[in-house]
Amino acid sequence: MKDSGVTPAQHFVAFGAGDLPRRVTDRGGVITVSATARPSATVEFCLKREALRLLDAQALDAVEAGEAVLAAVEAAFAWRPERDVLEVALESRPDVLAWLAERGVVAAERGGWRASAAMLMQRPEPWLATGAEAPYPERFVLSGSRRHPLRRPKPEGVAYARFVPWLGETLTFRAATVGDDLETFHRWMNDPRVAAFWTEAGDLAAHRRYLEAVIADPHMIPMIGAFDGAPFAYFEIYWAKENRLAPFYDADDYDRGWHVAVGEESRRGGAYIGAWLPSLMHFMFLDDPRTRRIVGEPATAHVQQIRNLERSGFAQIKTFDFPHKRATLVSLLRERFFAEKLWLPARRDAQRPSTVALAGAA
Repeated sequence: MKDSGVTPAQHFVAFGAGDLPRRVTDRGGVITVSATARPSATVEFCLKREALRLLDAQALDAVEAGEAVLAAVEAAFAWRPERDVLEVALESRPDVLAWLAERGVVAAERGGWRASAAMLMQRPEPWLATGAEAPYPERFVLSGSRRHPLRRPKPEGVAYARFVPWLGETLTFRAATVGDDLETFHRWMNDPRVAAFWTEAGDLAAHRRYLEAVIADPHMIPMIGAFDGAPFAYFEIYWAKENRLAPFYDADDYDRGWHVAVGEESRRGGAYIGAWLPSLMHFMFLDDPRTRRIVGEPATAHVQQIRNLERSGFAQIKTFDFPHKRATLVSLLRERFFAEKLWLPARRDAQRPSTVALAGAA
């Protein structure tokens, strides 16, 4: 059981990537879930002795009420990170109970119904803009000599949102565009600390070509991380099967990897890496439930960076030689991420500086 060392907040935001964000408020054990855009969708719960009881949701259909339960349960787990399960009482709405049970949010246990943090965190609805969209149909294609599944079209706009209680801010990942992000990307790549890892310092034209190439590459997704809408980092998420990393290990069809450059100095502390690093892993695991493993290839010389990744659940697999660097292959298993609640930061993350915040797995 992990201890985040975080003081529980009294408010929370759920479904931040969708069209109807929910605000969750705790007033002495009375939990209110409301949507500014739809006041009629307000739902109240009583949270007492590790049990969440629905007070009134008769005006809502099963989906609206079910999403309110998802928001309340997410907030309850976030406010008390040591919670593993939470009893959910919905006697007045068996249709809502059935909706939640079908999705694995609650399960029958000890004569009642309980929500598991590990199961809840695997549901896409509260975090992904696409909601519960089914996995992309599988058809294999060739990219050069590499055979891999045809990939879903890249996301547009905000793809993932998660409220971070210890910061009181909402973290988002959105698709990068040349029009919106070129100047920011250019500034970040010319930051001496970022350039030391990425070696991509250059003029605006070079960075335009770089971004255009990544956006056009079907196996990579360039993304911008932001806290409350303020950009702080550039991410590249890739499918490992089509990546330069694939020849160096037995890549699964749905393995994913990542690179990161945190460009804003004010967002390089441990409290921030404790937010964005596990959230990035969470996004990749949610984006396709067939992803069983996330990999990275940091430079072997970056010893502290590798230690930080190990603290976040990554295991060292081996060292190998790229043409441009000697690298260490690291891997994070889906099973470990959810079973060990690795979406939570370690206690020390709130105080420590981090080299991972500069370059991630680059």
